[in-house]
Amino acid sequence: MSQPFTLVGTARPKPERAEELKRLLLSFVEPTRQESGCLEYHFHEDRDEPGVFVFYEAWRSQADLDAHLALPHMQAFWERRMDYLETDLDIRFLTMHSPYQPADRTGPTGR
Repeated sequence: MSQPFTLVGTARPKPERAEELKRLLLSFVEPTRQESGCLEYHFHEDRDEPGVFVFYEAWRSQADLDAHLALPHMQAFWERRMDYLETDLDIRFLTMHSPYQPADRTGPTGR
């Protein structure tokens, strides 16, 4: 397998919309993980800055990410994202230099 197409994104919500945005972004996790081109999709909250959300995504290809972003719920989010955010999403596209090893989906203990 070639190296995945990876990115890290940071969302800084308006304080009054943080919990609502958190719920919305969490609702994207499982459906996104079911998409054929999704290798990894993780949603985090910054420990040092509660209310700042960070997501890590690994896709089989740029085309798979593009297909994800074209889905109706993603288009709807993109169009209204600034209703939730203080500043626009900070998205960084990454080049993976280490060998790709798929995430173990059996859980943290590997069982």
